[in-house]
Amino acid sequence: MSTTSSDICAAADLLLGFVGFNKKSGRHIVRFSEDSFGMDVDEDSITPASEFVWNRVDDQSMTLSRDLIQLLLDQHVNDRLGITDPLLVYMLRSDLPEIAAQRYLK
Repeated sequence: MSTTSSDICAAADLLLGFVGFNKKSGRHIVRFSEDSFGMDVDEDSITPASEFVWNRVDDQSMTLSRDLIQLLLDQHVNDRLGITDPLLVYMLRSDLPEIAAQRYLK
């Protein structure tokens, strides 16, 4: 069974947790509730993980960023984040361009 771009986009939409930028450490961190960030993360930097992995290209297009998915993978909590095989396949296929899609933030 092959993995399609639709499978990969659907897997990205199922990502769990929230990503915020910690100014003190200079790193993005993942938490599983918005309340768990505390004072070190600005409220406007907190983004659902499923939206965090998309980069805006223009008013209608976004790309599924391998760099941002890698930031999530670097947290080593794949099961909790809900990172599934289609996203792992996407990460292995760096020979293909990033997926571009017409998409609107939730």
